[in-house]
Amino acid sequence: MPKKKSLPRKLPTEAALPFGYYELLNDIKKRIQTAQLKAALSVNQELIKLYWEIGREIVDRQKSDGWGSKITERISKDLQNEFPGIEGFSKRNIFRMRSFYLAYQIVPQAVAQLEKLPIFRIPWGHNAILIEKVKDVTARLWYAQQTIENGWSRSTLKIWIDSNLDKRQGKAITNFKVSLPEPQSDIAQQTIKDPYIFDFLALAKKHHEKELEQGLMDHLQRFLLELGEGFAFIGRQYMIEVEGEDYLIDLLFYHVKLRCYFIVELKATAFDPRDAGQMNFYLSAVDDLLRHPDDRPSIGILLCKTKSKVKVEYALRNCKSPISVTSYETKIVKSLPKELKFSLPTVEEIEEELSTIKEGSVAPVLGSGKSHRRKNSNSKSAQLRMKKVTEK
Repeated sequence: MPKKKSLPRKLPTEAALPFGYYELLNDIKKRIQTAQLKAALSVNQELIKLYWEIGREIVDRQKSDGWGSKITERISKDLQNEFPGIEGFSKRNIFRMRSFYLAYQIVPQAVAQLEKLPIFRIPWGHNAILIEKVKDVTARLWYAQQTIENGWSRSTLKIWIDSNLDKRQGKAITNFKVSLPEPQSDIAQQTIKDPYIFDFLALAKKHHEKELEQGLMDHLQRFLLELGEGFAFIGRQYMIEVEGEDYLIDLLFYHVKLRCYFIVELKATAFDPRDAGQMNFYLSAVDDLLRHPDDRPSIGILLCKTKSKVKVEYALRNCKSPISVTSYETKIVKSLPKELKFSLPTVEEIEEELSTIKEGSVAPVLGSGKSHRRKNSNSKSAQLRMKKVTEK
């Protein structure tokens, strides 16, 4: 007799799933992801070690046997012929392997403890960028470690190198050591930069805080990138009420890693000690009005055009609220286009225009550099002309 076909077993329905099923499923998922990550890291580490060893062999042969660069090119060609489906053996990459080995010869523990160095735990593409763009060994290792901690892509790594992040990170003047507990004080210190580089903004040398604020809001994504990991934007001109009076905070953020609010006050001038008093007031108010019981103390950043180290240290010495004072840099607009420059009215012309409008008599024609008498009916056209020029 023919065998009966066995019917497929029905899977348990949602209602029939036993207690704890989803906990087990999530646990298995996490274990698989962890195993995949470890496997990827292991493969990457082995690859970096292989490249290191190839670079070392080439350097040793060049020193002992006098091999020239032509041999390196031949090695590349032969390896590509032998392993046609494997990338990484181009002439350029073989030369990179040689440079990779030479770049870290002066690191004492490199041979004995290769796996502990951060350069052996980041992808080869990142290492290639560090070799080509960063000359100092200590700085290279710093960027490699930051890449591991923050998960930087190659493009992000390039941005931070171009902006000299290693020379800016954690350099702001603060009172965190005495106003915050450890390790929050150390983490907060490393969160702040000095100066902040807003190269996406083009402002005149003498600009107003509103212009700076508007520019940062127009480029919020790039502003957040410059601030660093963990900042979440809450609001601009954020209003808080204290005893019936309204106060406006320039920019309010929340840091998801430090679990605290960050108040950023913009100062398009040099630091004034009174700025610290204003920030202290805002921090106290935010801690009382906005801070959740689980949040840590709020932190203030005074972002000034320039600052005096002595004045800042005096202003923060006995302040109990955590405050940092740092500076910023933007692209400076040195001159206006000629066609716009000749169209803009002078200060004298604007004053004369306003006075004649008030008197209801005559108004000058703006933009020519000379004043011409016109009837009062033309004052509106002059105003429209000035508005159009300003909008340009």
